[in-house]
Amino acid sequence: MEALCNNSGLDPLWDWNITWYTSTPDLTKCFQHTVLVWFPCVYLWTCSPLYLVYLQLRPQKGIIPLSKLCCSKTLLGLSLASFGLLEMFYFLVKNEEVQNHLLILLGPLIRSLTMVLAVVLIQMERIKGTRSSVLLFLFWMFLVLCSMVPLKVTIEQIIDQGLSSDALRFVAFFICFSLQLIELVLSCFSDCRPLSDKHANIQNQCPEEDAPFLSKFFFFWFSSLVVRGYRRPLQAADLWTLRDQDSSVYIMTELDKFWSQSCKQLQSWSWSRSRSQSRSSAVPTEKTQLLKKNQEGRGCCLILLRALGRSFGLYFLVGILCLLAHDAIMFAVPQVLSVLLGFMRDKDAEMWKGLLFASLLFILSCLQSVLHHQFMFHCFTVGMRLKTAVMGLVYRKSLLMSSAARQQGTLGEIINLISADTQKLMDFVVYFNSVWIAPIEIALCFYFLWQLLGLPALAGITAVVLIFPLNGIIAKIRSKLQVQMKFTDSRIKLMNEILGGVKILKFYSWEEAFLPRVNVLRDGELSALKTSQILYSVSLASFNSSSFLIALIVFGVYVLIDEQNVLDAQKIFVSVALINILKTPLSQLPFAVVSVRRLGNFLSQDELKPDNVERLPHSPDGDAVLVQDGFFSWSTSGPPYLQRINMMVEAGSLVAVVGHVGSGKSSLLAAMLGEMERRRGFVSIKGSVSYVPQQAWIQNASLKDNILFGGQRMESWYHRVLDACALLPDLDILPARDDTEIGEKGMNLSGGQRQRVSLARATYRRSDVYLLDDPLSAVDAQVGQHIFDRVIGPGGLLKGKTRVLVTHGLSFLSKADLVLVMEDGHISEMGSYMELMDRKGAFAKLIHTFSGTQRRESSTLKDKMMGLVDQDSVAENAGKLTEADKVHTGRVKLQMYREYFRTVGLTFIMTIVFLCAFQQAASLAYNYWLSLWADEPPVNGTQSDHQLKLSVFAALGFTQGLAMFGTTLAIALGGIVASRHLHTDLLYSVLHSPMSFFEVTPSGNLLNRFSKEIDAIDCMIPEGLKMMLGYLFKLLEVCIIVLLATPFTGLVLLPLTGVYVCIQSFYVASSCQLRRLEAVSRSPIYSHFNETVQGVGTIRAFGEQRRFILQADRHIDNNQEAYFPRFVATRWLAVNLEFLGNLLVLAAAILSVRGRHELSPGIVGLAVTHSLQVTGILSWIVRSWTDVENNIVSVERVKEYENTTKEVAPISMEGCSLPAAWPSTGTLQFENFGLRYRKGLDWALKDISLSIQDREKVGIVGRTGAGKSSLALGIFRILEAASGRILIDGINITQIGLHDLRSRITIIPQDPVLFSGSVRMNLDPFETCSDEDVWKALELAHLSSFVSALPHKLNHQCCEGGENLSLGQRQLLCLARALLRKTRILVLDEATAAVDLKTDQLIQSTIRTQFNDCTILTIAHRLSTIMDYTRVIVMDRGSIVEMDSPSQLLHLQGHFYQMCLEAGLI
Repeated sequence: MEALCNNSGLDPLWDWNITWYTSTPDLTKCFQHTVLVWFPCVYLWTCSPLYLVYLQLRPQKGIIPLSKLCCSKTLLGLSLASFGLLEMFYFLVKNEEVQNHLLILLGPLIRSLTMVLAVVLIQMERIKGTRSSVLLFLFWMFLVLCSMVPLKVTIEQIIDQGLSSDALRFVAFFICFSLQLIELVLSCFSDCRPLSDKHANIQNQCPEEDAPFLSKFFFFWFSSLVVRGYRRPLQAADLWTLRDQDSSVYIMTELDKFWSQSCKQLQSWSWSRSRSQSRSSAVPTEKTQLLKKNQEGRGCCLILLRALGRSFGLYFLVGILCLLAHDAIMFAVPQVLSVLLGFMRDKDAEMWKGLLFASLLFILSCLQSVLHHQFMFHCFTVGMRLKTAVMGLVYRKSLLMSSAARQQGTLGEIINLISADTQKLMDFVVYFNSVWIAPIEIALCFYFLWQLLGLPALAGITAVVLIFPLNGIIAKIRSKLQVQMKFTDSRIKLMNEILGGVKILKFYSWEEAFLPRVNVLRDGELSALKTSQILYSVSLASFNSSSFLIALIVFGVYVLIDEQNVLDAQKIFVSVALINILKTPLSQLPFAVVSVRRLGNFLSQDELKPDNVERLPHSPDGDAVLVQDGFFSWSTSGPPYLQRINMMVEAGSLVAVVGHVGSGKSSLLAAMLGEMERRRGFVSIKGSVSYVPQQAWIQNASLKDNILFGGQRMESWYHRVLDACALLPDLDILPARDDTEIGEKGMNLSGGQRQRVSLARATYRRSDVYLLDDPLSAVDAQVGQHIFDRVIGPGGLLKGKTRVLVTHGLSFLSKADLVLVMEDGHISEMGSYMELMDRKGAFAKLIHTFSGTQRRESSTLKDKMMGLVDQDSVAENAGKLTEADKVHTGRVKLQMYREYFRTVGLTFIMTIVFLCAFQQAASLAYNYWLSLWADEPPVNGTQSDHQLKLSVFAALGFTQGLAMFGTTLAIALGGIVASRHLHTDLLYSVLHSPMSFFEVTPSGNLLNRFSKEIDAIDCMIPEGLKMMLGYLFKLLEVCIIVLLATPFTGLVLLPLTGVYVCIQSFYVASSCQLRRLEAVSRSPIYSHFNETVQGVGTIRAFGEQRRFILQADRHIDNNQEAYFPRFVATRWLAVNLEFLGNLLVLAAAILSVRGRHELSPGIVGLAVTHSLQVTGILSWIVRSWTDVENNIVSVERVKEYENTTKEVAPISMEGCSLPAAWPSTGTLQFENFGLRYRKGLDWALKDISLSIQDREKVGIVGRTGAGKSSLALGIFRILEAASGRILIDGINITQIGLHDLRSRITIIPQDPVLFSGSVRMNLDPFETCSDEDVWKALELAHLSSFVSALPHKLNHQCCEGGENLSLGQRQLLCLARALLRKTRILVLDEATAAVDLKTDQLIQSTIRTQFNDCTILTIAHRLSTIMDYTRVIVMDRGSIVEMDSPSQLLHLQGHFYQMCLEAGLI
C-alpha cells in the first residue's frame, strides 16, 4: 500500500506526526484516497453474498410495489454511480499522466460499481418484501462518515484558495455528499407493505411491523402508545393485535407437533423399559412405580427444554449476539477510562485528545445501552412466547389427563403453573445467559486486571472462588425450599373449592372452619418464603459485596507484596470499573429449574389411552356399542372397578341401566367413553357420541351457547329441541330469553333446569350414540314423562338413535329394548323388561316394591333468577349476569401506598430507611477513601500507611455489606408482614360477602387475586421497593460526588432532571394502565381453565377439544396483547433514560477535561466512574419505581373487594347471647315477611305471615317463580328481609349473628357438595363430634358399610369436589351431615334426587324417625314425599295461596289438587 501511495505521488498511508502528535490532527492524502473510499465499498461487497443468501432462504413475504421511497433511493443510487463515472472522466481529461495517479482514479470506479450493487440490493429487497435494510443503512452511514474528512479538507481548501480555484470539482463533491446524506436519511424509513400482505386490513396492527430498523433499535415505534396513555387512560381497544410470530396459533402449531412426537418416543421407550423390567422382576412395587414416574418427569423436562429451544432458539440467538457485542463494549469502557485518566495525569497533552476520549466514552456508553436493551427485548419476547407455549401445553394436557392423573393434577396446581411458574420461567430466559457468560466475563476481567496490576490481580480469584460456591449453595438450599409452591398449590386448590361450594359453606356456617385451613396453608407458604428471603438477603449482600472484596484482596496484595507498587487514580478506578462488571445475578436460576421440574412432572401425568375405546364409523346395522369381557379401573395401578362386562347394544335401541348407589352405573358409561382404564377386554362404539353427565356441566355463557355448544343454529330444530326438553316456558321468565347469561356452574338455574339444558345440548347434536347418565332424576314425574316421551323414548326426537340411559325411574323401563342391572361393578341381570320380570329375580322384586313411587320437581327455574337482573337495566344489558373484572384508570392512588405501608408498620419503615441511608453513607465513604488514596503522591516511589488505608477500606466495605444485608432482610420481612395482612383481609372479605356477590363475580376474578396478585404482593413489591430505595440512595451518592468534583455539572443536571421527570411521567401513566389491563385479561384465562377442568369429561365426549383449545388460545392472546406493550414500555423508558445518563457522563468527562489543571486524577476518576453508573441507576430507579407502582395495582385489586357489601354480623351480634339449646322447640313465625333480591326489584316474597309449630312437618310447593326457594333463603338469611321479620323460638333472626343462626338450623341441599379432605372433615369440619357419633350418622345414612370398607375409613381422602365418590354417595354424606348436626329445624331441598328408589325409601324412613322431634320444611320436588306431612303450603308469585293438611287441600280441589292430578297421584 505504501508503494502504491508513493507511485501515485501521495504521502505515506499513515503518519503519526500528522494524525496524533499535533494540535490540529488530520489524515494523510493516501489514507483519504484509499481506506476512506474503500472501507464502505469493501463492507458492502463482503456482506452482500451472505445477505442475498439470507433473502433467498427467508420465507417469501410478497413483492413491494414501486413506491416513491424505493424509486427515490434507486434514482439517487444511480445518480451517485453516474457522478463517480463523471469524476473519473473529469480526472482523465484534466490529468495526462494517468499511470501516476492510478490510486486516485481507482476510487471513483470502485465507488460507482458499489453504487450499482447498492441499487441491485434495493431492488432485491423490494422483490423479497424487505421493507427496511440494516445492511444498506450501515453502508450509507459508513459512506457519509468516511466523507466527513474530505468534506473538512474541501471546506479548508475553499477558505484558503477560494471557490474559483476548482469550482467544478468542489460543486460535484458537495452534490455527491448531499446525495449520500439524503440516501442515509431515506434508508431510515420503512417501505410500504408487500402486495400479498395478509395483515393489510387488520385494525390496530402493531406498529413494530411497519417500523424501520432504526425505530426498532431505539423503540421509537412505541412512542405513539405512550403519548396516548399520557393523554388519557389506555383501554383494551387501544392495544395492538399480536404479531403473527407471537400468537398462540403460530407458536403452538410447531411446538405441539414436536411435543407430541417426542412424548410418543418417550412413552415407547418407557414402555419397552418397563417390559424388560417386568421380565426380570416380579410385581412392580410402589417404589419402582415412583422411580418410573420420576424418570418420566425428568424425560418430560428434557423434552420440554428441547421443544422450547427448537421453537425459540434462533430468535434468542439474535439476542445473545447483542449481548456479546454489549459485553465487548462493556470491557472497552474501562480501557477508554484508563486513557482518559492517563490524559488527566499528562498536563502537556493536547486538549482535543481529552475531548476525543470523553466523546468516545459517551458513544460507547450509548452503544452499550442500545445493545443491552435489544438483548433484553429479545429475552422478554422469548419469555412471552414461552409463557404462551407453557400455558398452551398445560391446557392441552388438562384435556388429555386420565381420571387418576386429574386427582393429582388439581386445578390449584394448574393455576399455579400458569401464574407463578410461568413467571419464573420468563425470568429464567433473562438470567440463563449468566450461566455461560459469567465465567467468560470473570476471565476477561482478571485478564485486564492482570495487564493493569500484574500477578496480584489474580489474588482476586480467591474472592470469586469463595463467593460463587457460597451463592450456589444458598441457591440450592432455596430451591429445596420450594415447598412454598406446594403450599401455594394446596391453598389455591382449597380456595377454588371454597368458591365453588360457597353456598354450602354459608348454609352450614362453615366459613370459620375453612378460614383456619386456608390460613394454615398460607402460614406454611410464608414460612418457606421467609427462610428463602433470609438466604436471599445473604446471597444478595455477598454478591453486592463481591466487588468490594475483590478490590480489597487485589489492592491489598498489590501494595503489600512490593513497597514500590503505587496505587494511582488510573490503576484504582480502572480496576474498580472492571470489578463492577462482575456483579452477575445467578441467584434466580434454581427457581426456574424447580418450575421446569414441576412442569415436567405435570406434563408427564398419565393420559387417557386412545385405544381404550375403538371408534368406528356409523353403521345403521349391527351393534352400535360392544363391550366384550371388559375389566375397567380408574387408574393403571388400582383394582378393577368394573368386572366381566359383556354387552351388545343394537343400533337404534334404547338400553336402560339400573342399580343401587355405587353399583357402577356411571362408571359403565365412563368406560364406554374411554374415561376409565381398560385392563382387559374390548370396547367399540360406532358413530358420533353425545353425553349427558349425572351432574350437569353448564358453561358461564348464554343459554343458547350452552345448547348449541359450538354448533350452527338451525332455527326449526333448535325450537323443537327446546320444546322437547320442556325449556320453552322458562324462556318467558328469562330476562333476555335464550340470550340470558348463565352463571358459573349454572348457579342461577335449578338442578332440573341445568339437567334439561344439558340434555338439550346433547339432543341438538344429532349424534349416533347417546349416553344419558340419569338425566331425569332432577325433574318431576310430569316433566320426566314429557322428556322421555318427546326426547328419549320410542317416539322422541332421538328415536332411531342408540341410547344408553342410566335411570332410577322404574316407570320408563318397560319401554326399553334392553335393561341392564348393575351390582358391585358387574352386570347381574340383563334382558328385556318382560324377560327380567318373568325371571322373578332381584329386578322383579324391586319393580313390585317401588312401582307406585313417583318423583316431582316443581321449580324448573330457581326463584332467584327473577331477581338477578335489574329491570331498569334489562333493555340496556338484558340477560347479563356476571361482571367483567374492573379496570381502574389513572395513576395508583396514594391511599394504596398508605394502605400497604400501614400493614408493613412504622417500625419496619423507619428501620429500612435508616439502613438504606447508612449503607449508602458507608459506600460514599469508602469510595471517597479510594480517591484520597489515589491522590496521595508517592514519596521516593512508595506510598505510606498501607495497613491503615486497607483497614479503613475494609471496615467501610464490610459495614456497607452488613447494612445491605439488614436492608434487604428488613424489606423482605416487612413485605411478608404486609402480605399476610392483605391476604387475611381479602380472604375474610370474600368469605363474608353475600351470595349475590358470588353470583355476579366469576371465579377467575377471585382466583386471579388469590394467585397472581398475592404472588406479586409476596415477591414483586418487596423486590421493587428494595431496588428503588437502593438506587435512589445510590443516585444521591453519585450526584454528590459528581457535583463535588465538577460543580458546573449541575448546569447539565438540572435540565436533565426536567427531561427525566417528563419521560417518567409519560411512562408511568401508560405502564400502570397496561399492568391493570394485563391483570384484568388474566382472569378469563383462569375462569376458562377452571371451567374446562370441571367439564373435561363432557368436552371429550362431544369431541370439542379443538374448539376449547382455540378459546383458551384466544384468552391467552388477549392477555399477551396487554403484556407485550408492558415490557416494551420498560425498554422504551430505559433507552431514553440511559441516553440522558450518558449525557451526564459526557458532561462530567468534558468538564473534567476542561478543568484538568484544577482537579486531581483521583477525584476525576471517582466522578467519571460514578457517572458511568448513572445510566443504569436512572433506568433502574424508574423501572423499579414502575414495578412498585405496577405491582401496587395488586394491592389495589386485592383491596377492591374490601368495600363491597358484606353480610351483617357474620359471626355473632354484639349484646345478644343465645341460650346454648336454642332453638329448643323449633317454632317458626313469619310476620308480614317480604323479600327482594335487590333494591328496586319486584317482591320475591310479600306479606308472608304464618306460624309453624314445634315438630310440624311442612311441605312447600308451587310453580316456577312462586318463591319456595326464596323462603329457605330468607330463613338462613342468605337474603336479608326487605320487610317484616322471621322469629325462631320467639327470637327475631335479624338480631342474631349469622354463625349463631346458621349453625343452629340445618339444610340438606339438592346439589351435594364435598371438599377435598377426609370423610370426617366433610362431615364435621369443626371436629366437635366423637368418632362414635360420626359412625352412627353414617350408619343412619346407609353409608357405614361403604366407609368401613375403605382402606383409611373415616380418614379416606375425598378428591376435589368428591369426584372419587358417586353422586348418590355424596348425597348420602350430606344426609349424614344433617344427622350429625341434629338441629331442631331441618330444611330439605330434594335431598334424594340422585339415589335409587330402595335407598330413597330408607332415607325417607331415616328422616321420619331421626328427625321426628324436629320441625321439617321440605321444598317439595316430589309430591309423594309430603303427602303424609302435617301441612302443605302452596305458593304463587311470592305469596301463600293455599295452606292446610294434604287431605284438606285435595278436598278443596284448588292449586294443590291440580298439581297432584298432573303428577298422577290421584
